[in-house]
Amino acid sequence: MRAVVQRVSRAQVSIGGKVKAAIGRGYVILLGVEAADTVDDVAWLSKKIAMLRVFDDDEGVMNRSILDVDGDALVVSQFTLFASYKKGNRPSWLRAARHEISIPLYERFCEELSTLLHHPVGTGEFGADMQVELVNDGPVTICMDTKNKE
Repeated sequence: MRAVVQRVSRAQVSIGGKVKAAIGRGYVILLGVEAADTVDDVAWLSKKIAMLRVFDDDEGVMNRSILDVDGDALVVSQFTLFASYKKGNRPSWLRAARHEISIPLYERFCEELSTLLHHPVGTGEFGADMQVELVNDGPVTICMDTKNKE
């Protein structure tokens, strides 16, 4: 499971010109699921993101988590995070999980993160053509992969 976590001052996701979800200060999380992922990956990643300390404290040091600042989260499914670009110029998506694996794990991730944050997270729509707008705060962007825990 891969995530690109972007600290934002605000963000929204639209589908067909209509806003599906919008957040204030917090994270936009692009989430990719591969066939080998399990609920253990969901648990590890959701907790790691909730505890990630990249918000400034009173001294301007990144020492606060999204929990500490009562931030929001917007989670967008992103199968392209598993693009293989080794051969040729057109990426392959073979590592991305099929819908029967990725949808339940994506939904479980959103549920677990909502529980950890103590409020619902915003979501896109799985498989939809989405437009994601965000103001990256910092910028701060962290890439995470559950296969690189060590």
